Amino acid sequence: MVSALFYDLDGMPPISGGPGSIDRAGALLRPLAGDGESVLVIADPGLAALGHTERLVSGLAGDGFKVAVFDEIQGEPGFHNAARASKQAKDCATRAIVGFGGGSALDLAKAVAVGAACDGPLTRFALGREPLPDGALPILAIPTTSGTGSEMTRTAILSVQTGAKQWLWGRSLKPRQVLLDQELTVGLPPSLTAATGLDALVHAMEAATNRNASAGNTAIALTAIRMIVAALPSAIQDPTDLEARGAMQLAAAYAGTAIDNAGTAIAHAIGHALASMVKIHHGQAVAAAMAATLPWNVENDDGRFARVADAMGGGRDAGALPDLFASLAGSIGHSFELTADELDPAALAAQIRQPENATMLQANWRTPGNDDLLHLASRVLSGS
Repeated sequence: MVSALFYDLDGMPPISGGPGSIDRAGALLRPLAGDGESVLVIADPGLAALGHTERLVSGLAGDGFKVAVFDEIQGEPGFHNAARASKQAKDCATRAIVGFGGGSALDLAKAVAVGAACDGPLTRFALGREPLPDGALPILAIPTTSGTGSEMTRTAILSVQTGAKQWLWGRSLKPRQVLLDQELTVGLPPSLTAATGLDALVHAMEAATNRNASAGNTAIALTAIRMIVAALPSAIQDPTDLEARGAMQLAAAYAGTAIDNAGTAIAHAIGHALASMVKIHHGQAVAAAMAATLPWNVENDDGRFARVADAMGGGRDAGALPDLFASLAGSIGHSFELTADELDPAALAAQIRQPENATMLQANWRTPGNDDLLHLASRVLSGS
């Protein structure tokens, strides 16, 4: 049964938003940085071509801030990116960090908020080896996708030289303010809208069904699921549908809050393992893993998966959940097939068992053995 705890939840940072709200970023930043102070924008490099970065920087400069930009992000961010950006923040006497972009930019911004306030390599904090120091810079998070929920969480995921994804965790990583402007997501192509939307859905599903689930947090997760099921097809069918885009941004934030309080589970363990071995979008990886693991995970359900099925419109039938998930993905043109022919199931299963994935496996509702992991790895790689 889901725990009866309703109130033992870490709070959400304040959210401001609406179409065009990026132009009000300075008003949110001023209490964090102070008047006329230096701020560092960690920006997704793709936003420059859309004019979004210039709009943000010009607006902040017009509000009196000294603005520097770091956009050296190629794919998944690494600890080496965080080291360079942290040095830039120190050199500029930065007083606050603005994360601007998808999950990569937001995770990097959170890491830099810590790296700019301490000496030594950030890798010493990875996987909780050392607690994060006090004094991290305040963060304003402005997501430009509707998926990762990183704007709401105490976690940052960065890669090491081997490609493995490792986490930083601590209260100082959570942004102080969040700005949701759905106009920033209109330019996302349908494939990316689908992948990020499914990422948010997987977050909410895992938070509602893993061993850390609590009644209060599950209510937030189920709300996110209902919103995504209703809004994601509309956002893809009509990319300019600002109501659907806004609903997706808020749903992703709710799902982020849900995983901040309950964590994720086996789909993310597999997704992180995949991303450490091949180049793959995070949303695509966890969606494929969710599709592959659901039939196994819903066996002997105690009601938690049935609640998710009900939120997805299928009634309280846990056995219907795999088809419900696959049907939603199909309705938005998303395929679970992977281009990872060079991988074999044994290698993927071994990577899933690496220490950085242990907490996600341990949180999963059903405990996987080695044979289970090999079976599930085979299903993921075959797209079934």
